[in-house]
Amino acid sequence: MTSGLDAAMAKVGDRWTLLVVDALLDGPRRFSELQGDIPRLAPNVLTARLRRLEREGLVLAVPYSDRPPRLEYRITEAGRELAGALRLLASWGSRESGGDVEGPHHRACGTALETRWFCPTCARITDNADDDLRWI
Repeated sequence: MTSGLDAAMAKVGDRWTLLVVDALLDGPRRFSELQGDIPRLAPNVLTARLRRLEREGLVLAVPYSDRPPRLEYRITEAGRELAGALRLLASWGSRESGGDVEGPHHRACGTALETRWFCPTCARITDNADDDLRWI
């Protein structure tokens, strides 16, 4: 049996894929725009990642020119669902590297917001994972 994390990593688990998804969350991009958004990514690697994301149903390649053939890349709804996980991962990476915490901040005071486990049935926030969480 495959875990949820195994399944997710099988779809997006290589070095540059999450950066491509992150760039596409801001809206459709052409290949050259993606190269500008992710400057250290080699063109052949970007092509491979886009093809993989398209096969996995996370990205759509939409033609905008027939001669020469040119594509615009758009995130699908399934790809958009990765946004929350990407923001959590970016926030963790920022904290671990000693940088400014990325992600949403409270408008009134500027403090970075924290993610909490919330039970919609009990309407209760679960702060202590050891006591209140059970992974299924």
